[in-house]
Amino acid sequence: MIDGGAPPGSVVLLAGDVGAGGREFMYTSAAMNGLVEADPELFDLYYGTLHENSVVPEEVHYLSFTSDGPALVDEMAFAMDEDIVEAATGSIDFADLSPEYFQLSPVPTDWYAQQTQDITSLGERHERRNVLDAMGDYLSEHAPGNLVMIDSVTDLVSAASEQMDWSDITVLMKGLKKAAQKWGGLILLHANVEALTPTQLGRLNDATDGTIRFKWESGGSERDRAMVVQQFRGVLSRLEEENIVQFETEIGDDGFNISNVRKIR
Repeated sequence: MIDGGAPPGSVVLLAGDVGAGGREFMYTSAAMNGLVEADPELFDLYYGTLHENSVVPEEVHYLSFTSDGPALVDEMAFAMDEDIVEAATGSIDFADLSPEYFQLSPVPTDWYAQQTQDITSLGERHERRNVLDAMGDYLSEHAPGNLVMIDSVTDLVSAASEQMDWSDITVLMKGLKKAAQKWGGLILLHANVEALTPTQLGRLNDATDGTIRFKWESGGSERDRAMVVQQFRGVLSRLEEENIVQFETEIGDDGFNISNVRKIR
């Protein structure tokens, strides 16, 4: 529908209600791109043929502030068939920034550290990078030309205290948008809208190239997942030509799916 995917150099905000599909979109994006090279036959079975204009990233990176790789793989297995997860995750690099995220919090060190720290390392903890520095260093090294998922922006918002300020986060996002144009890859940012104020969400929208909104819709006794493309540089105009503004979605064996297209004229 959009001739091969997001434009190179895009930063896309995946803003969703809890359970409405935003995180599953992330998991599926990671798995699909990891599966292309890892198991072409399985990719073709579940996702079909690549569009002729699509470019597969050389690397897929999943960056989390609160979870490590094994935990994320377990969560992905709840969202899609285990065959996909087992084949794809070997091609996905998981980055765990929980040490930087929790280091100045009251959370006990042994809850998130790989091993118990000795007295010397505990004395050095305040000299370590803060989480924004760690994220910036990671992206500078790994984002160029690649697909990067950041899970999640709302974790940063909840941590905005002594380590950082909300303004630091918005400035970082604007800088990320500028850097991404040079890097040429694709960055997906997940955010839980229920944890953000309207002003915070608006500033994140302004700091990204695209915003895809995932929400629950009620109809009678049922609730359905819906996806809305709110804004997207270089993409939204093509969707508007078809008068398509909202998509009905579902979570299946192959992860996140658009099950039907709802046209609003």
